Formats: sequence, C-alpha cells, structure tokens
Amino acid sequence: MYHHSGSVARPTAGSAVGVLETTGAAQDSDAMLFQRCTWCGTAMYHRLLCPVCQGSDLRTERSEGTGTVRHSTVVHRNSPAARNVSLIEMAEGFVVRGRVMGPPIGIHSGDRVRLSQAKDPVRGEPVFQLVDEPYRAWT
Repeated sequence: MYHHSGSVARPTAGSAVGVLETTGAAQDSDAMLFQRCTWCGTAMYHRLLCPVCQGSDLRTERSEGTGTVRHSTVVHRNSPAARNVSLIEMAEGFVVRGRVMGPPIGIHSGDRVRLSQAKDPVRGEPVFQLVDEPYRAWT
C-alpha cells in the first residue's frame, strides 16, 4: 500500500525554488538582486509570486542601485541611537525597505539615493547613501 507524504518537498518545473539564484554577472556581493516576471515583466523584490499576474516564473536580475526615497521615518526603538527606515523606489520599478546613511531628520521623500551595501551586517537590509547634498536651505 502506497501512502503519499505531504511533508516531502518536490521541486516542480516553474516553481519558485531558488528564486534568487546568483549566476554569472550577478554574483557580486555588493549587488542588489531582484526578480522580474517573465510573463508580464513586473519587477519585484524578494517575492515568490508576481503580485500582478500571480506567475511563479521569475528571473533574477541585478539592479543598477539607484532610486528615490518614497517614505522615510525615524525609529527610536531597539536601537542605541535613532535610525531611519525608508521605502526606496528603485529605477527598475520595485520598492525595497532599507536604511539611508546620514542624519535621520535629513532624509526626505524625493531624495535620490544609490546603493552603498547590499546587506547591512546587523539588520540584513540594504543601505543607501544620498546622491544630492543632504542639507536643505530653510524654507
């Protein structure tokens, strides 16, 4: 008698196993990798399914590392000093949560940033730095 075990993982064709596989030029440790749906072309960051068409056929690509701050907030909890948590819209069209270096109060929506580190060693999130001058004139 044969009993099917539901606890055995079996990879199937087109499954999202190994979604962020690093191959070829994308093996750089300071590179930000993202997925692009091969069906509809939507770019996304660390997803198993496409948020638009629910497809699981995703290819890994390397980001050029530039983006724009869409939202930034200052966090005082679980940290010895205040730090910022920002949502960055990358040039490829996906949004990623990360940290922007500099004074937390000086990070604003619309600021242009570029990738500094793909992974923060403590928090595991990307770290960005401002492209433009971080200090603004009084308005």
